Amino acid sequence: MSDTAAGLLQVGLLIALLAAAYRPVGGYLAHVYTTEKDSRTERGIYKLLGVDAKAEQTWAVYARSVIAFSVVGVVFLYLLQRLQAHLPLSLGLPNVGSGLAFNTAASFVSNTNWQSYSPEATLGHLAQFAGLAVQNFLSAAVGMVVAVAVIRGFARSTTDRLGNFWVDLVRTVLRILLPLAVVGGLALVAMGVVQNFSGGHEVTSVIGQTQTIPGGPVASQEVIKELGTNGGGFYNANSAHPFENPNGLSNLFEIFLLLLIPVALTRTFALMVNDKRQGYAILGVMGTLWAAFTFAATFFETQGAGTATQAAGAAMEGKETRFGEWASALFASSTTGTSTGAVNSAHDSFTPLGGGTALFHMMLGEVSPGGTGTGLYGMLVLAVLTVFVAGLMVGRTPEYLKKKITVREMKLVSLYILATPTVVLVGASLAMGLASARASIFNTGSPHGFTEVLYAFTSAGNNNGSAFGGLSANIPFYNTALGLVMLIGRFVPIVIVLALAGSFAQQTPVPVTQGTLPTHKPLFVTLLIGVVLIVTGLTYFPALTLGPLAEGL
Repeated sequence: MSDTAAGLLQVGLLIALLAAAYRPVGGYLAHVYTTEKDSRTERGIYKLLGVDAKAEQTWAVYARSVIAFSVVGVVFLYLLQRLQAHLPLSLGLPNVGSGLAFNTAASFVSNTNWQSYSPEATLGHLAQFAGLAVQNFLSAAVGMVVAVAVIRGFARSTTDRLGNFWVDLVRTVLRILLPLAVVGGLALVAMGVVQNFSGGHEVTSVIGQTQTIPGGPVASQEVIKELGTNGGGFYNANSAHPFENPNGLSNLFEIFLLLLIPVALTRTFALMVNDKRQGYAILGVMGTLWAAFTFAATFFETQGAGTATQAAGAAMEGKETRFGEWASALFASSTTGTSTGAVNSAHDSFTPLGGGTALFHMMLGEVSPGGTGTGLYGMLVLAVLTVFVAGLMVGRTPEYLKKKITVREMKLVSLYILATPTVVLVGASLAMGLASARASIFNTGSPHGFTEVLYAFTSAGNNNGSAFGGLSANIPFYNTALGLVMLIGRFVPIVIVLALAGSFAQQTPVPVTQGTLPTHKPLFVTLLIGVVLIVTGLTYFPALTLGPLAEGL
């Protein structure tokens, strides 16, 4: 079978699997967030936390709960790393330095999972499974519950309540993420992913040297790494390591896992607002953008533009021979579109325009289909902007899902859209302006070196976590700057979008008239795609011209 036929087959199989899971998983998520019944275990947790499960919260209280919970997570993960040498299962590794510990704590709590270190040489088993893996569950759950609160803002009227953060969080972890992770983890073990508590095995390499290959609880971390759109790898090679991703079947399954919840949440949204057409419209936008970027990444990588790649006959440098160009491009487009920092190939080794495609995909704001929860509420904000733009064209007060879009809502939408690009571009500018930061760029004085810096801050600000390999980020400046960018890029938009949801929830629904813009038809889908691309293009195009476009052209 040719590479093209095999590539098309795996893309088709992936889409078929997602289509089969769309209705049952999306429907189950809607049931979890709308049922009034609590399990005995859940009631015990609420009692332990001192939470009244029947008491709902305003958007401000919901937001404070998110922030407080996340602050505790940062502190706990920071201390776990700083005290590692004194804790069990440390494998004899020393305590993590303060700067790197802060960066890692901020990274995993913000669902970014950026790693400025070699995991197997830095963290013991306890830090891996009790710290990183736990935060993979919790940070994914936070994104999902915020999305659900935003959905309630559209679905409810004349109320200031968006639900209860603690109830939503507990249900998300116990009823959704844990069951899916158990099933997915067993499937990965069956496919060959490692799962043990081994300190390592000594093997003799092909040149006769001895090397220690560490084992560990890999499958249990791998499954939630993908399912929760996290991305932090157990090994430095991430999903290119055969212990994390042994073969083509596991590779396809991991891509399915990272797309599953973001795709299914559009069905959940449709059921909760009682209009299935709206869910299909949002899914149509996400799917179209994902397909376009997957095609572009695959085209640039299989074309292999460049003297060296054409001389070699393929753009295989930095790619696993087990996966090749098609599977590497599919993985890259799926991870950069879902805020999943996992990689099965070196993005830094992609062709200039192939790497630029991955970078631009992140710059969309992780909405195609985006992370667990973040993709949905990010796309809903852009949908509100699209309706506003369309309303300006016809001179009519814009409405979305029977809610008027007033000055207050547009101020919040504007702040949301500006927040992430601001921290990304300011951070990249500071890095290029400081001599100590420039010294960490291996490709100094070239467009590729600037692309590496821009990619790092784009990845941090959009909570993606993937990286170009030519940047040595484990220095005080990058540990601090990227850590702050991750936290700002995660929690400032969350507060803004919850405020937007609270504003919509207080409104009285307006009746649909002949002047109401239908938001479920192809015209609106096309408009929304245009707004996503234009907003991103106007924001980042000058920076892109200095990096991947200059290098590629």
